[in-house]
Amino acid sequence: MKPNGSIISCPLACRAAPIDGSLRRTRATIRKRANLSPLLMTLWVAVMVAVLAVPAITIAADAPRRPNIVIILADDLGYADMGSFGSEIKTPNLDSLAKDGVRFTNFYTHASCSPTRSMLLSGVDTHLNGLGNMNEMIAPNQRGVPGYEGNLNNRVVTLPQLLKDAGYHTYMVGKWHLGKQPDQIPAARGFERDFSLLDGGGSYWNMMNITAAVPKSLFTEDGRYLTKLPEDYYATKTYTDKLIGYIDANRGDGKPFFAYVAHQAPHDPYHLPREWRKRHDGEYDKGWDAVRQERLKRQVEMGITPAGTELAERMWFVPDPIVLAPASRYILGKKMELYAGMVENMDHHIGRLIEHLKKIGEYENTIFIFFGDNGAEGTDLFGMIAGSPGSRDNLFAAINWSQTHPNAWGDPESWVGYGPMWAQVSMTPFSQFKGWLAEGGIRNGLIVSGPAVQRQKGSINHGLMHVADLMPTLLEVAGATYPKTHEGREVPALMGKSLGPVLAGKADSVRTDQDYLAWEVFGNRAVRQGEWKLRWQIKPFGKGDWELFNLAADPAERKDLAAQHPDKVKAMLAVWESYVKANNVILPNRTLFDTMEKDMPQRVTVYPGFPPLIYQQQFVPPKDMLADPKP
Repeated sequence: MKPNGSIISCPLACRAAPIDGSLRRTRATIRKRANLSPLLMTLWVAVMVAVLAVPAITIAADAPRRPNIVIILADDLGYADMGSFGSEIKTPNLDSLAKDGVRFTNFYTHASCSPTRSMLLSGVDTHLNGLGNMNEMIAPNQRGVPGYEGNLNNRVVTLPQLLKDAGYHTYMVGKWHLGKQPDQIPAARGFERDFSLLDGGGSYWNMMNITAAVPKSLFTEDGRYLTKLPEDYYATKTYTDKLIGYIDANRGDGKPFFAYVAHQAPHDPYHLPREWRKRHDGEYDKGWDAVRQERLKRQVEMGITPAGTELAERMWFVPDPIVLAPASRYILGKKMELYAGMVENMDHHIGRLIEHLKKIGEYENTIFIFFGDNGAEGTDLFGMIAGSPGSRDNLFAAINWSQTHPNAWGDPESWVGYGPMWAQVSMTPFSQFKGWLAEGGIRNGLIVSGPAVQRQKGSINHGLMHVADLMPTLLEVAGATYPKTHEGREVPALMGKSLGPVLAGKADSVRTDQDYLAWEVFGNRAVRQGEWKLRWQIKPFGKGDWELFNLAADPAERKDLAAQHPDKVKAMLAVWESYVKANNVILPNRTLFDTMEKDMPQRVTVYPGFPPLIYQQQFVPPKDMLADPKP
């Protein structure tokens, strides 16, 4: 407190001043004055306590409330799937958050779901926090190695644990995917209330899972494993209902809340109530190339993407839709219609949460953070898991996911994913998709709104950001600190940087051109430093060698500059090696992609209009030169 009685401001959040030190000093003074008479001592102590109580009461009365924090995470949502990032998909509620806040165009996650979630909740690199590889894909040489447990390990402290210690209510709804044992579930990692899907995916309607070995999805509610789901369960709706109930249960107690809303949508299978399935009827029959071009045009007009940006090359194994029969375009377009409906349904339920917070007077004091957990899903996940005919999982899939007719798509027991062609649309203008370290696997659209944002409303920021930045940012918002130890254990240092200066409008980025970000998963690896990116990917998605891209000039990663800039490659390789050493990176000796190069068509460069044979049109002679045959 200043001498004039006003509150001293502190970054992003105001912290209550402790009075413990003053009381200790008071007790010392009392001891020094022990020669006072009992009556005088009693009167003196009463006066001092009253004096000390006045500033404490003033602080409590005058200090601003700490903001609520809501992180909304979409599962496999693409960079370009929101209206505010160039999509034709209607997302008015997310767009309203963008209009009230700021959009970040250079925000990075990881290439797959659980690695991203582990960094979001721990602020620590995946190779240290337990998700050095996904639990489902841990390689033989990674088993038993610290950092590769396949779950969020106990060497890290989580964001909800620290916020809970700082006086926040902590709620979670949705997909967890960070461990199933009792000491690994949300209730054990800092969440006061939760309704959580522990698996990586499954039905939106019931507990049906994907494989014969794990036929039933596992859920927890408030730390107990559920034997069944609510009668009217639909994932996106139920998660929202539960969270609203948690918020209302503690209303009026004066404590702020942290809510982690980890939506399953729009991860496949694409399950959707029937009334949401026809909102884009026939819209995608035009094909993926046309929709990508339209999205890029809107992105440039909005300022999301610089003018002159090229689209990434269409994947070489994806056909040009113009050569497909109308029936094929219709069926493939119907998959995208279903996906778009799922995104709009998710936006609808996000809108329910926003409206409820407005109704109870909490909206203006709530920070919203929204993004997707990785690139859009372009892999045939169902085919990969079900395997070949005659296998255990293939039989399970045939029995339990048997609704294959297009009219049943979206119903229970149907499984639809939209494929690599539409995944590239979702990731416009970038290359590739989920699972890979091209920009299409790791770049996401981020929206932040609420009282921490002092930038111009509706503005766009192009600074380099990372999902691990959110933990230090939110601790600062809450007036909490990251500890050196937790429960007697040393914890790894945070890898991210607080976005406080950026949100306050005092900086455009928290990183210099010397700072770097690095990734490794499934043996693929990448480093970004400034505008440069060094990337190594398994063939045929990569070259099986290091490639160099200048993302400022070439965000679609069309031009490998490694041969032209060997010194830059050398310098960034040194950065990569330092990352490997600091984070105990162990490259896997087996991956699911080991035979991909042989199983897929040979990679070739895609040129529009090649080969001319399939693009040639019927020649129509001039009318004045037409004639019937002579007799």
